Amino acid sequence: MTTHVTPNQRAHRRAEHPVSVASSPFVSRAVARAVALAVALAAAGTAFAQPRPAEPQAAAAAAAPQAAPAPIAAAAPAGGAVRELNLTQLGIDYAVQLRGISGTVGIPFNVRADELVTAASFRLNYAYSPSLIPELSHLKVTVNDVLVATLPVPTAGAGRPQTADIPIDRRLITEFNRINVELIGHYTRECEDPAHTSLWARIDATSTLKLTVAPLKLVNDLAALPQPFFDRRDVRRARIPFVFGTAASGPVLEAAGVVSSWFGALADYRGATFPVSGGDLPTGHAVVFVTPDSSIPGLTLPAIRGPGLAIVDNPRDANGKLLLVMGSTPADLRTAAAALALNAKAFAGATASITAFQEPPARKPYDAPRWVPSDRPLQLGELATAADLSVSGYNPDVVRVNLQLPPDLFTWRSRGIPLDLQYRYTPRVRPDQSTLNVNVNENFVGGLPLRSANPAGDRWWNPLAVKLMPDGTLAERKEIILPPLAMGPRSQLRLHYYFEPVGGRCVPQLDNVRGSIDPTSKIDVSGFPHFIAMPELAAYANGGFPFSRMADLSDTAVILPDQPSSSDTEMFLGLLGQIGRSTGYPALRVKVGRSGEAPQWADKDLLVIGNLQNQPLFTQWADRMPLKRNGTAPELKLNSWIDNAIDFVIGARTREDLPGSMQISVSADGRDAVLAGFQSPLQSGRSVVAAITNSESKDALLNALMTPELLKSVQGSMTIVRDTQVNSVLGQDTYYVGRLPPVAWVQWHLSRSPLMLAGLVIVLALLGAAVSYAGLQLRARRRLSVKAKGK
Repeated sequence: MTTHVTPNQRAHRRAEHPVSVASSPFVSRAVARAVALAVALAAAGTAFAQPRPAEPQAAAAAAAPQAAPAPIAAAAPAGGAVRELNLTQLGIDYAVQLRGISGTVGIPFNVRADELVTAASFRLNYAYSPSLIPELSHLKVTVNDVLVATLPVPTAGAGRPQTADIPIDRRLITEFNRINVELIGHYTRECEDPAHTSLWARIDATSTLKLTVAPLKLVNDLAALPQPFFDRRDVRRARIPFVFGTAASGPVLEAAGVVSSWFGALADYRGATFPVSGGDLPTGHAVVFVTPDSSIPGLTLPAIRGPGLAIVDNPRDANGKLLLVMGSTPADLRTAAAALALNAKAFAGATASITAFQEPPARKPYDAPRWVPSDRPLQLGELATAADLSVSGYNPDVVRVNLQLPPDLFTWRSRGIPLDLQYRYTPRVRPDQSTLNVNVNENFVGGLPLRSANPAGDRWWNPLAVKLMPDGTLAERKEIILPPLAMGPRSQLRLHYYFEPVGGRCVPQLDNVRGSIDPTSKIDVSGFPHFIAMPELAAYANGGFPFSRMADLSDTAVILPDQPSSSDTEMFLGLLGQIGRSTGYPALRVKVGRSGEAPQWADKDLLVIGNLQNQPLFTQWADRMPLKRNGTAPELKLNSWIDNAIDFVIGARTREDLPGSMQISVSADGRDAVLAGFQSPLQSGRSVVAAITNSESKDALLNALMTPELLKSVQGSMTIVRDTQVNSVLGQDTYYVGRLPPVAWVQWHLSRSPLMLAGLVIVLALLGAAVSYAGLQLRARRRLSVKAKGK
């Protein structure tokens, strides 16, 4: 599962970074919600909306009263937009096999807080076994445990694709919902084997959920943040417009970067984009950065006295909201943005003035909240809840734990990454083939046998009987070595309990088996140094490295063109959102400037944005970049045979899995986006990542960084993206970031250069020969001296 910041962590963060808030009066949320539901029902005619359960809130929210999710003020007329989502979009990207006499799959779906469902249906694409007896078998479909359909399994359609359109009463739909499809299957009228292979049904991933939604007008309340601008119920890619009511100077853009990285961390796997406007308001919801000098057509600003936040109605959209990030100066905007990112749950009311804000302490290297820490073992319970680590039944789901490793973790010649695995399970009645299978992503690591409680049988005296826990489970502990080659910056530990069925024909199968992974199980990477060969765009694309080394981006500067376009600003906000997703922390200390300011940030890693026409640094640093401009068309720099020979001698890395530069071409029509990495010309050991895009290619690059299938191809020194085609090359000088222990440093460099190793052997041989020769000469002189004295 994806690592999230839990409510308790948010509460701890508020306690660590207190902020004083002055809130304007607002109507009681309970009364507002009751009135809102009544208005919604009246507007929708016969529409019915059940009261929605309150969203879990942070435990330590003493700074302001806690509120239910985004209170409803009014509803639009019945009808509205139609949305169709297949199972892949709902999180199930594989065909589901239902097995046994009672196999079930749960399909979750959610509804945004600012939408009202007026109609719903589920199109189920399925197939079932020809061996099922129609009179005894069927498929049962429920929504939130309420039966909505029973599908027969006639012999005429057995073994062939089937489709059923199932209407869903909108009154059953709340904020968080679940569609269950259950197979009730029988293949004989007599005694049967519950695990017989003929008992199956298949649910195809092309099955779709269709929702008709109408917008709801929400009450202006900061307590609902990040709603409605980001709603965690929405599985689609987040699209959050940013409006600048003041000149987009460096501090203003830094404030926007803090907010975009915060939204990026919230969006997580969904991804987030940030369309930019210089003053015209879009429809829907948007974030607006304003100072007292700002003038936005149609928008009346509240009085601005220092940093503050407000939610107001969007004058261009009756149901839209605007989040105003306010400040008397650009520095105040940064303060307001930081307070929003760190203490969003502390605000309440339509407006809030930030009267005191404590700057958080600087982050330490590699301490990003979503990363496996490099200075201590990490318990799996810090990444997943106990419920997520427990399974039951003979066909249990896989326990999944997402691991975000530091991209520069140096695991060369190591046994692997140690995992202290503690687990419990229902012991087997007899010794059998039951196992706990350990996988990293798709790579099998090993299988741990699940033991029997009485290995020696049921004799009254059994010296081999296993001592059980008070709940009847058996607890075990094993050290697992995870293969380093299978572990990337984003890895998933998958633990699957396989319980061999004990039933059979005419033997009932009791579904009383359980398994769980102890939350105190630990993974430990603290013994590994940090060292990586650069440039490596895979480290940037998957983990935001090297910028994410400091979670608050205190070692990062973003260089924009002297006259940045809206597409340059959108690229900046999108890339910071991606880094925020990797770290789980806002970019509180990022610096933003123009090309002329680059020398003052020579000690930082640089993210340079623009194109070959408007970014002067791409011309100044052309000799260092793998891409340069030749007339009006860009071209690649190719290594000569001399460069390749030198690389072989000094041991520079080579990769045969990436295509040669001669196979890649960059078009001159502006549709190609380029992501390039190289060593900073300002200081050795520092890195530059250049995003070379324009208004036509920007979206393609952001889409590649947010789409898992395309992200795999982003690697090497340079990546070229054209629409949905991603090609990478490795054609630039290698440099290294990080440090190795002295012995490991010698071993590493000798292993990379055969000629250097041969030269060292020759030198050592000559040195040994010289020492031997000198020793023999000394011995000969002594012998001659003794003989001379004897005469």
